[in-house]
Amino acid sequence: MTPVKVDLKNLSPDALVEFLAGMGKEKFRAGQIMRWIYQRGVTDFAEMTDLAKTFRDELGERSYVSKFTPAAVEVSADGTRKFLFRLDDGKSIETVLIPMEGERNTLCISTQVGCAMQCSFCLTGSYGLERNLTAAEIVNQVCAVREAHAVDNIVLMGMGEPLHNLDNVVDALHILYASTGFDYGPRKVTLSTSGLVPEMCELGRRIKVNLAVSLNATTDDVRNELMPVNRRYPIKALMEACRTFPLAPRQRITFEYILIQGVNDSQADARRLVKLLHGIKAKVNLIPFNEHAGSEYRKPTDAAMRAFQTYLLDRQIVAVRRAGKGQDISAACGQLKGKLEKTL
Repeated sequence: MTPVKVDLKNLSPDALVEFLAGMGKEKFRAGQIMRWIYQRGVTDFAEMTDLAKTFRDELGERSYVSKFTPAAVEVSADGTRKFLFRLDDGKSIETVLIPMEGERNTLCISTQVGCAMQCSFCLTGSYGLERNLTAAEIVNQVCAVREAHAVDNIVLMGMGEPLHNLDNVVDALHILYASTGFDYGPRKVTLSTSGLVPEMCELGRRIKVNLAVSLNATTDDVRNELMPVNRRYPIKALMEACRTFPLAPRQRITFEYILIQGVNDSQADARRLVKLLHGIKAKVNLIPFNEHAGSEYRKPTDAAMRAFQTYLLDRQIVAVRRAGKGQDISAACGQLKGKLEKTL
């Protein structure tokens, strides 16, 4: 029986050291291989010329290095690029490169095929959860985009709930952080969660990362409607987990608040949000709902957005209005997948 080959991109730096030790190889070889894979983009062992040929041959017998090629790309007038990647089992995921101020790019990557959270405003949730992404499938999104574009910051807030796939996400973060890998550092990476409280606590114990919490409501009744996860972990439990999440001295938790007309955009909501954030080092991203076919929700008026932001700012809460990007392409997460899956 032919042994199953290992995809080296599935191995964290420590796991790669262990894998190579099983081959009788020194620890420093892991750093050599990681530099070839992540810093030079090499996937063919034959090109890893500072390794002995016998070593390269042995690696080829036991392992391989996977690679993503986009199945489709859409480009917005504002420079936003949305990539669709087809996985080995035929399933697909989306990745979005977003141009930011100062000629910097942020890459939004996926962690699952679909999502189990079933948020009522989210198109991805309508697909349901098909499966977790492997660590290799997470980091391959970064590898593929970096071949042609600069990637300055990474956010894990594409398709899926990252904390629902915690082990693979942590392995991927170790690769993103490694000096022989992507060398981003925790300040350059943000993980967004819908509020899986036990996993938030476990994440804080295991690794450093910027945390973004998708809040989107100030009462349990409204959040239950928008985000079913709130029935398991209501707002009080979520906010307590945020208060105890380990933060560096200058670090803040980002609260993502998608404003939906007539649902959560009132001045009463703004007042309740100020009370909820009391005692938390927080920043609020105010995001207008991104309208898409099949949803009855509507984006807020500009006046409501301004009034909501002003109320927070007047009470010394950092509140940033996030302009919609990629509005002339399949902007909502899941739209490109839904539109193109039928033709690929």
